[in-house]
Amino acid sequence: MKKFHKIINDPVYGFITIDDELISQIIAHPYYQRLRRIQQMALAHLVYPGAVHTRMHHSLGAYHLMRSALQELVNKGIEISSEEQQAAKIAILLHDIGHGPFSHALEHVLAENLHHEELSLMLMETLNKQFEGKLQMALDIFTNRYPKKFLHQLISGQLDVDRMDYLTRDSFFTGVNEGVIGYDRIIQMLTVHEGELMVEEKGIYSIEKFIVARRLMYWQVYFHKTVVSAEQMLQRIIKRAKSINATCIEPLNSFIHSSASNITLEQFCSIDDYDVMMAIKNWCTYDDKVLSFLCRGIIDRKLLKVKYFSQPISNELLLEKTNATKELLQLSDEEAAWLVYQGEAISSTYDFENEHIKILFKDGSIKDITEVDNPLINQTLRGKIKKHYICYPNI
Repeated sequence: MKKFHKIINDPVYGFITIDDELISQIIAHPYYQRLRRIQQMALAHLVYPGAVHTRMHHSLGAYHLMRSALQELVNKGIEISSEEQQAAKIAILLHDIGHGPFSHALEHVLAENLHHEELSLMLMETLNKQFEGKLQMALDIFTNRYPKKFLHQLISGQLDVDRMDYLTRDSFFTGVNEGVIGYDRIIQMLTVHEGELMVEEKGIYSIEKFIVARRLMYWQVYFHKTVVSAEQMLQRIIKRAKSINATCIEPLNSFIHSSASNITLEQFCSIDDYDVMMAIKNWCTYDDKVLSFLCRGIIDRKLLKVKYFSQPISNELLLEKTNATKELLQLSDEEAAWLVYQGEAISSTYDFENEHIKILFKDGSIKDITEVDNPLINQTLRGKIKKHYICYPNI
């Protein structure tokens, strides 16, 4: 029988190989194809015009890196059966299937208190039923119930293929070179010791570069002040639409007028970025001043101005900007509060408490990446970096 084989052209890695018919069927499923219509970086393209890649791009890239990592571990004598390899590849392929429109930007806004991880699990369980239980091992790996812990660590951890791809891909599509990592060398240096994923001693500097690149990408790209402004405006558009019961067409209308508990999985899978953007275009002429102002701002890229501060925003500055906005736009106190507000951007470089990156030395000793000689990732990076910001109309 002829072996199943397909290739997908990817701008980052070249050819991505699909050599498993079940995986090909999952990719062809409507739940997965929806990821074509979900932006990976929400509205970051308003700052970095090339950042128009989707969740599908990312999941296929993470699958490719998982495939490479599994092959490398097998070549080093780590016992991973063909069934386990298939399951790990399915788990990473579906790890983000629960993302809604504009990914993280609208998480908890369209459907309150629903995390994309929970939705991913629900969708994987539904797919498992549709594929007659063939995804059960993938589910066990995804939920960290499978005995081989390192397979879950490849999907979710400080050094997982998810992070390796999004840093590589986001750097590629934004053109921000600070995010470039040596993913191929990192994969070559992976090993398993006592059931845990580790990195060989030779990979120390590649790991340090990986962690530093993640820090730089957060503050240069993900928390770029204009990206923060656009995504905050997007959130406020949905919140404002809900608060005034703005009308729009289905499927978004159900999310605007219903609680999260009344939204079905089928309804969730029917909504994507296009539905939200269509509503935003229509709401540009809505008779509510706040909603129409925010929507025109997104469509015309006239975004709220953002300023970062190391200290909390003073009441004086907030009041000054509020009064100026009220006067210029003829708004009430309640309306102005939608356009002038403060917030926090928080990021951590390395999780010192939970998941650790362990280095396996030639003599068999094991150290955390923070404990190697003259570590670049050290205690000075403990804790989260917090910046305070204020948003207000740039008028």
